[in-house]
Amino acid sequence: MGGISGPDDDALWRQVVAGDGTAFTLIFDRHRDAVFRHAGRQFQLSHVAEDITAMVFYEAWRKRVFVRVVDGSVLPWLLVTTNYVARNQARHERRHRSLLAHLPAPEPVGDVADTYVHDDTMQRRAADVRRALAMLRPLDRDVLTLCVLEEMTTRQAAAVLDVPEGTIKSRLSRAKTRLGVLLPALRPLGVRPATEGTL
Repeated sequence: MGGISGPDDDALWRQVVAGDGTAFTLIFDRHRDAVFRHAGRQFQLSHVAEDITAMVFYEAWRKRVFVRVVDGSVLPWLLVTTNYVARNQARHERRHRSLLAHLPAPEPVGDVADTYVHDDTMQRRAADVRRALAMLRPLDRDVLTLCVLEEMTTRQAAAVLDVPEGTIKSRLSRAKTRLGVLLPALRPLGVRPATEGTL
């Protein structure tokens, strides 16, 4: 799953658990792009995705003894942790927006950039998918992340999430169905539904 050759994650992570910072740097270099891309699927702003990526690897180091390696890779654990961190970030942003809502409104000023954002179909589709994913239950979102976005097998996903493979299969089916309902439902919000294959 990584683009950097060398020892597999399993061997490297045993060194990380022992406190080897060099081995952790190799893990970071190997998987940071995948973690950043996954964070970017949930937050359009690159600086937020960068912050999430940093927090994920901080958690990986802090909880290194408990990290689960699946089929020689720590990437599945990192991606699921990305989902958790992203959910915490979303809660923080909601609290921040709530605070701003209680402040006096500024004088309205037209933003030329809005025109370009609304004209960008790909950004609308990405926002659509982010909204829909945020509405799913955490386990369903994790299953979609692993099995659809990262194309892992149900067996691998079951190992990462520590649930029976049958649960993964049923959750995956339910999550896909739910996503199919949520995407068209976003049209009243002014967001065009993503076309098939966006995920």
